[in-house]
Amino acid sequence: MRVIGLAGWSGAGKTTLIARLLPEIIQRGYTVSTIKHAHHRFDVDYPGKDSYVHRTAGAREVLVASGERFALMHELRGAPEPDLRHLLGLLSPVDLVVIEGYKPEPLAKIEVHRADNGKNFIYPDDPTIVAVATDCREQVLSLPTYDLSDAEGVADCVLAHAMPLTVLIERLAGATQGM
Repeated sequence: MRVIGLAGWSGAGKTTLIARLLPEIIQRGYTVSTIKHAHHRFDVDYPGKDSYVHRTAGAREVLVASGERFALMHELRGAPEPDLRHLLGLLSPVDLVVIEGYKPEPLAKIEVHRADNGKNFIYPDDPTIVAVATDCREQVLSLPTYDLSDAEGVADCVLAHAMPLTVLIERLAGATQGM
């Protein structure tokens, strides 16, 4: 497995880019999974569903399965947020994992930047950023730069810069030991 991150400020277009990027990579014959970090409370369940009743009744994990898919919900119930290393271990093997968010983690990342956000670029201060996808390409000179709508170019970059999972795991372990 190889991994790469897409990082950027909220509203930059990370999810939109991923929606264009995944079909491009998949049509090239790769299997892909994603991990998305949320900075806020989120819920994939809602009142009235049996799984919601199970969860709110106190179940630590609720697995819902059908002939089409399964979903495992795990309630932290006050436990710390699982780290990226743990989350990567939960995934089934694929060729590529695209990670949205997790800006501080030591993985190779493509920065997604939108000028209308009024935010500075992240890349000058983050050595793990290998390229930038932006709507203001003329501002970026020192890294490979792609237009936000250039799914083919960004896919080429992703496949060229995605790092082996083992390298990321070593980096994450080193970062944990340094704390």
